[in-house]
Amino acid sequence: MLLIVRAKIDSQTLKKIAEDLKGYIKVVVDIRRKILAAGGEKHIDGEQLLLEDGSLQEDLWGAGLDLETGEMDFDSLINLRPTQNRSREILDEEIRKKAASLIETLLKG
Repeated sequence: MLLIVRAKIDSQTLKKIAEDLKGYIKVVVDIRRKILAAGGEKHIDGEQLLLEDGSLQEDLWGAGLDLETGEMDFDSLINLRPTQNRSREILDEEIRKKAASLIETLLKG
């Protein structure tokens, strides 16, 4: 299951999204529009969904959420951009904070 999240989702939907990867959710955050794509097996699927919805590439960042521990990670191939981010990890602390805040608000909070 892969969907765009524009407002806080309920726990049942969250559990359903996490079924694909057994309790882990791939997340692609649009830090400008303050929405995210959650679910699926690859970050690129969420990225494509958001691009089709009007997001811009430079605003999209990959992350993940482990439902069991509540831990977030910011490691994704879509984060690797030679001119913007030279790692699979989100290196810019401000971007990382914005991504974490959106995940917290829309998925965890």
